[in-house]
Amino acid sequence: MRAEGFGPVFDEKSRVLILGSFPSVKSRKEGFYYGNPQNRFWATVCGFFGEGVPADVAAKREFLLRRGIALWDVVQSCEIEGSADASIKEVCVAEIGGVAGENMPVLCNGATAYRLLAQFFPELLPRTLRLPSTSPANPRFDPAVWREALRRIYGGT
Repeated sequence: MRAEGFGPVFDEKSRVLILGSFPSVKSRKEGFYYGNPQNRFWATVCGFFGEGVPADVAAKREFLLRRGIALWDVVQSCEIEGSADASIKEVCVAEIGGVAGENMPVLCNGATAYRLLAQFFPELLPRTLRLPSTSPANPRFDPAVWREALRRIYGGT
């Protein structure tokens, strides 16, 4: 089934670009990034700043912009079965360069996002970190790795 992703969340104050691969079924149903309540993205990133997880999409968007976080997925549309990254094919990639600018650090949420970024945007790799996926399907998730990456960008918040 062909599915469409979301547009980017960013503005001129964005300091870091966090990239996922493609929204899950639950995220597509909610209409915003990391819509599965079991996904650890929101708890991890909000927790870094000492904040609770915003209650709705508007508050999540406000949080991202207030904290200087640009958020997008490498894939804009694709053929996908359910939420399985392994099933992604017939990819149409997002125009990431327009958001990442010339010097913005990039954090990839998982191996698939990193692999796709390397395939389609290899010029961004020198300023990119691959982080463990926040997906509930990832048993090796380590929030300390995320905190350290954010600390490098934001300092000792």
